[in-house]
Amino acid sequence: MRGRYQTPVGSWTHRTTFFWATTGATVGLSDIWTFPAMAGDNGGGVFILVYLFCLLGLIVPLMLTESVIGRGARHGVVLSIDALRREAGAPTRWVWSGRLSVLAGFLVLSFYAVIGGICLAYVFYAAYGQLTDAAPAALASNLSSLVQQADGYRAFMGWHAAFLVMVLVVSGQGVVNGLERAMRVVLPLFMVLLLALLYYSAVFGNLPAAVDFLLRMRPEDVTLDGVRMALTHAFYTLSLGTGILIVFGAYSAPTTPIKRSVFAVALVDTLIAMLAGLVIYALVFSGTASLPGAVQGFSLVFLSLPESLSMLPGGQFVATAFFVLIVLVAWSSSLALLEPAVSWLQERLAAPRGWSVLLVGVAAWLVGLLSLFSFNIWSEASILGGTAYRWIELLTSTVLIPVVSLLLAFFVGWALPEVVTDRLIGRAPRLFKGLWLWTIRLVLPVIILYVGIHYAMQSGSSLCSGNHKLFWCAPAAGPDAMPAEGAGEPASPARSDTPSLEPTSEPEVLPDASGEGEAGLRPLEQAAPSGAGQEAAPSSDDLLYHSV
Repeated sequence: MRGRYQTPVGSWTHRTTFFWATTGATVGLSDIWTFPAMAGDNGGGVFILVYLFCLLGLIVPLMLTESVIGRGARHGVVLSIDALRREAGAPTRWVWSGRLSVLAGFLVLSFYAVIGGICLAYVFYAAYGQLTDAAPAALASNLSSLVQQADGYRAFMGWHAAFLVMVLVVSGQGVVNGLERAMRVVLPLFMVLLLALLYYSAVFGNLPAAVDFLLRMRPEDVTLDGVRMALTHAFYTLSLGTGILIVFGAYSAPTTPIKRSVFAVALVDTLIAMLAGLVIYALVFSGTASLPGAVQGFSLVFLSLPESLSMLPGGQFVATAFFVLIVLVAWSSSLALLEPAVSWLQERLAAPRGWSVLLVGVAAWLVGLLSLFSFNIWSEASILGGTAYRWIELLTSTVLIPVVSLLLAFFVGWALPEVVTDRLIGRAPRLFKGLWLWTIRLVLPVIILYVGIHYAMQSGSSLCSGNHKLFWCAPAAGPDAMPAEGAGEPASPARSDTPSLEPTSEPEVLPDASGEGEAGLRPLEQAAPSGAGQEAAPSSDDLLYHSV
């Protein structure tokens, strides 16, 4: 009989699938709608160079570590950690790093699929002309009616379920016939579509302005806070701590060059973010005489971009193609996020893959409803200042992902003997091995602690707006007191962790899952005042962000 952890995981048939699948996992929605604005606001090309240094020199070693753990053990996340700790004679408690990573990936999937549902809805909104020639107030009303209005949550649930079905149908076909085929088709299709949109933006948009905003070297705009943002985004953009890289490493073909593939994925992830930024801002800047402040997130993609495209030739078709591109990003990331939990369930219970996919998918849908309802029918229900979505997101980003990453760094760097780590890393120059090992042992723990603690502090302050009874919140000094940094707008009766649709003089600033919430959103100048059936544009970018 098969034991509890004796069901072997699947494997891919092509040596390049690891690259395509891992790229699909790491290219997240934040690469499309947050990173470009972050770069443009913090030095342009100089910021990108700082980001690349943080990514390749400090964060990629952890990405490589997770990949070689799976490659060396050839099992799912939990059994891979268990097998290595048995080989090293390490305590059983190290297995918890694998269990927590499966939980982290599952929770991210639960709210990431909610974003996917919104993106899928907008494909049809654009295709049927609902975004064409729409006034700013009408565009804001579209977003509000889908996400926030209490009487429309059933439609939101339908889009959420439809997106998850798309993910489950592919994953249920198996590692080779489902996951591998999808990743080898979706990512090349995404890149072709992105290049086509870049050509369109060069012909009809303001590409020189976008290049100047995103790529021109502006060292005078680089600050220590900008460096921290680069480091934080680099940490969260590579799907670390969610078990994806361990599973994909286990699936990789024996001839796959893991080390080169990992570095290539990091570079391509950055390149895609830059190209997407050029496309979006070239189109947004095409309708303005002067360059506005960098809008990002939901306001950029669901409000500013459709408004700009409505004034350009073939705008309805291009808007549809763009939202298809966004859905491909969310879809590939969700396929990757599903896999650690599915492989764990297969190995834990020796369950058939189809049933494992169905069970995990239904559980993700049910947990995702907590996030979905947090923006409408449960928008007034909060626990210690945060909705269910806010706490799920905070648990994942401030606790699980940093803790798992820290445990894996200590496990490989200190718990495993060097003979085991040498086998895991494979053939490489001695200098490379030494740099990798000591980065894992000494540098990465410091970085992970800094990122996790900083994000936790910012997240804690974001819950203080309008609720000064929390023990970590500073008491208000008076009626005109300003909130703490990162705490958002001054206290108000409304909850602060869902986006307000009321016009404000300053944007509400809340941390997001990569710790970059202080960048915030500038309120859209085009937003019409609320009233008489009109809605103002969202004044914050608090909706569902994660770099996976």
